[in-house]
Amino acid sequence: YSLGKQDFLPEELSAFVIKQIVSDAETFLNEPVTEAIISVPAYFNDSQRCATKLAAEMAGVHVERLINEPSALRQWYCLRKTKSIV
Repeated sequence: YSLGKQDFLPEELSAFVIKQIVSDAETFLNEPVTEAIISVPAYFNDSQRCATKLAAEMAGVHVERLINEPSALRQWYCLRKTKSIV
């Protein structure tokens, strides 16, 4: 993809987004974020999952695991229900 006079791979553009999310999380948590569990759409194929993981690594984040969005929502709901998270 071209932005201005510079060309970017999709993984590079995703890395910019992930860097901003990490920055926002660090501001909110008041501590560094170096690891993450990332949710991806359930329909993502293996190459899309690998590209997501590569983008996170380009952003300086170690990916512990990729999980499907429906699974992520279920886990969040269960944790929220037990008041383990806000």
